Amino acid sequence: MRTNMLASVGALAQMGIWHALLPAAQAQMKVSSFDGAVTNDEIQSFNDFVTTLTPGKNNSGNEWAQGHSGEETKAMGLVYLMAGQQTTLDQMLRFCDAVLSERNDLAKAPVGQYKLWTGRIDPAWPNDVTADPIQTGGEQGDPVGHLASCAYLILKTKNLYNQNVSIGDPHSYGATYLERATTYLKQADLAMSGHILNSLLDLSNGNKMYFAKDSPYKGGDPVPWNQQMMFNYAFQNLCNAHRILADDAKLLAQYKKIINASLGWFFNEGGVTIKTSSQGNKIYDWGYAMPKTSGEDSNHGSLDVAGFYRAYITGDYNITAEQMTPFANMFVDVMTLGGGQYAGTVEGDSGSGHAADTDYIRSGYLFLADFRADAYEDMMGADLAVGKTTGSADEFSRFLWVKNQRATGK
Repeated sequence: MRTNMLASVGALAQMGIWHALLPAAQAQMKVSSFDGAVTNDEIQSFNDFVTTLTPGKNNSGNEWAQGHSGEETKAMGLVYLMAGQQTTLDQMLRFCDAVLSERNDLAKAPVGQYKLWTGRIDPAWPNDVTADPIQTGGEQGDPVGHLASCAYLILKTKNLYNQNVSIGDPHSYGATYLERATTYLKQADLAMSGHILNSLLDLSNGNKMYFAKDSPYKGGDPVPWNQQMMFNYAFQNLCNAHRILADDAKLLAQYKKIINASLGWFFNEGGVTIKTSSQGNKIYDWGYAMPKTSGEDSNHGSLDVAGFYRAYITGDYNITAEQMTPFANMFVDVMTLGGGQYAGTVEGDSGSGHAADTDYIRSGYLFLADFRADAYEDMMGADLAVGKTTGSADEFSRFLWVKNQRATGK
């Protein structure tokens, strides 16, 4: 099914409904309860599910960004960060082995060895090798982020360092967990330096992210917020890993400056418009990319919110719960229309495509229940039910994360 669906995965992912196409037999993740601690059964059901998954064969249709494999890899990282079960990490390694092996400069044709718009066979993951020229954009952040995230999660688990990786070493990336983490980090840095930083991004304006002027995709334009979040996913995890190793202070400082410039642009330099909802709550309104500061669509807004939440939970970038709460107020007070319907924009409007109303909650918004306890059960209950199963790894992982936040009082 995955092979036949590759051409449509990107569009379906953008619409937020790709998980609905998973085979019913894979819908093994089961909600035990909405309240209380995350249960062993819930974690086990997640691990059982991801063990059945097959990584994508390439990045066609943004498979490793907001497509199946990208969202599943992020879900595994989130659940491991929360629960720390080695089974979860091992499945994440299986996916990271795959994504690294499919990088353009490492993979054999027809997966790799393409000259990109740079005129080089760059360390990147092209999403459409039929284009002329072959373009790249913000989707390049996610594969780097997967590798860096997995490296960080291994590095923070010191008791695994000298153990042999339980799934083996089919690509000779390192027999032990520490060796595997070292390979992932080295190759993530190489992809960052060999394509993203030296060709794709222009950081000359105070480290703010613009696409390079000669890029065939949005050349010279500010990077849209959802794509900044993809790059930040990479930069944040590269920082996390290098901080543990204390191996390159200069590189760590460079990555942090870029993240801080991105977040500061949004929160402190006019990226977001602050309003008051009809319920009297402080809310945010923002646009797809600067200089727009209003009317972001529901699909990209979900990706934006997930990215800002990732920065928040690191605790490293001065993003506070007070800063995040207006996102939650916006979703509850403005986007929630009642009757199981959700608005197509952050202003509560309806349109078409990415800005169409939905009868489900895009999973990035589920993180916001962390800041609106009064809306938690309504938000989780929109698409999940106690005793029922789901085939959406991103949805289930984000439910587990917020449930755990509530239970532990974090």
